[in-house]
Amino acid sequence: MKKYFLLFLFVGVLFTSCNNDDDGLKPDKGITIDSDEVLVQDFMWKAMNFWYFWQEDVTNLSDDKFPNTEAGTQAYIDFLSTETNPGDFFDNKLSFSEDRFSFYSDDYTELTQALSGISKSNGLEFGLVQFRDSENIFGYVRYIIPNSDAATKDINRGELFTGVNGNTLTSSNYIDLLFGSADTYTLNMASISNGEVAPNNKEVSLTKMEGLSENPVFLSKIFEINGEKIGYLVYNGFTNEYDEDLNNAFGDFKSAGITNLVLDLRYNLGGSVNSARLLSSMISGDNTNDVFLRQRWNNKIQPQLSEDRLVDKFGDKTTAGTDLNRLNLSKVYILATNSSASSSELVINGLAPYIDVIHIGETTRGKNEFSITMVDDFDNSYIYSKERENKINPKNKWAIQPLVGRNENADGFYDYTSGLVPDIELEEDLENLGVLGEQNEPLLARAIQEITGISSKRDFTVKTPATIMTSSKMFTPIKDNMFLDKPLNIDINMR
Repeated sequence: MKKYFLLFLFVGVLFTSCNNDDDGLKPDKGITIDSDEVLVQDFMWKAMNFWYFWQEDVTNLSDDKFPNTEAGTQAYIDFLSTETNPGDFFDNKLSFSEDRFSFYSDDYTELTQALSGISKSNGLEFGLVQFRDSENIFGYVRYIIPNSDAATKDINRGELFTGVNGNTLTSSNYIDLLFGSADTYTLNMASISNGEVAPNNKEVSLTKMEGLSENPVFLSKIFEINGEKIGYLVYNGFTNEYDEDLNNAFGDFKSAGITNLVLDLRYNLGGSVNSARLLSSMISGDNTNDVFLRQRWNNKIQPQLSEDRLVDKFGDKTTAGTDLNRLNLSKVYILATNSSASSSELVINGLAPYIDVIHIGETTRGKNEFSITMVDDFDNSYIYSKERENKINPKNKWAIQPLVGRNENADGFYDYTSGLVPDIELEEDLENLGVLGEQNEPLLARAIQEITGISSKRDFTVKTPATIMTSSKMFTPIKDNMFLDKPLNIDINMR
């Protein structure tokens, strides 16, 4: 079984190799290990020793822990052998105690495909809630991916389920029932009234599809209300393959002359840092000299990176060279919840020094660090590159995704590991989720009320809060990651 442990922020850093001077990032080849039994552990230690953000704080990763001597070599081999399972070795021997989000995978191919928005899925995105004073749990449908198996079935946003294949969902079986090896399962549906959830005898059979691609630009609409032109965008993932679609949506907003924007990131767990930069630039970012983010790495890496490699500024073109459709707004309304993470938080934090960001919803997840996908390719400093897949050690399919740094905004603020607190708190209501994009959907309605300044008689009281324990997206390889996908063009010279 492939294991994905608390994925955080992925950084797809592009490096170039050269054989010139002594001025690049130079991981030490260190002790050479020939044994296949500790091949993966050896790769993990060497990559973590060089890149890990907390390398200096982990005794086992100390530079002088294993001297390149006969005694040091044997001590190193003995250390690598302390855990026969590479995943246990990573977790128990290499990870810093305060690190919640570094993770590993035993198949880099599956991981990197998922980073492009391609996965095996039935297209149902849902949250899971635990019953009070019980180990039983239930799920509720958040949205359905177009062109998926779920899109062809009688199941809609807001519906609930309490079982799978006739088995009641519990905290001990839901992973196997919903995220196990079975490609097809039947959901036992339920209804909710006055806070009570009960089975309703409806069943829905769903089948996972290979290679399902999700366009994160889920929904785009324009409203004209009391003289205000309001753009509304549901954006469910920072997937750079769809940056042109995102820009086209903003093109529609710009052509319509919208004066207000409601950006719905409530289910957006993150993704590409560059997509976050471009989205922020479309919202505001009229000055391309303004700093969007600044990176902080460990003490081995930070001194070797120039200012232009450490800083991302607002942009005016997509990666494909298309002019950005920039709205140049001075205020934006962002719907964000506990399921809004990493790149979603980066947009909120990155825009905050420049415009008014009105955050409506819940406290966000709290992901302010980034990581790199690493594989057993020493000559590329262990950085994964699709163009170098034939250079990866064929005996080792494992990848690691360690935290290697953090992002801060132009004001130097980065301390939101407890999440970003909303300006207007409003949870989703399981008894009134509403339809995404309809004016009476509660979170959108609250944003419209704030924009128009008209206080209606509407009651925003939440009867049954959608307080989730987890969601379907947290069981995908990419989970709540954020990746920096700009070329740093660092010269790597091996010693």
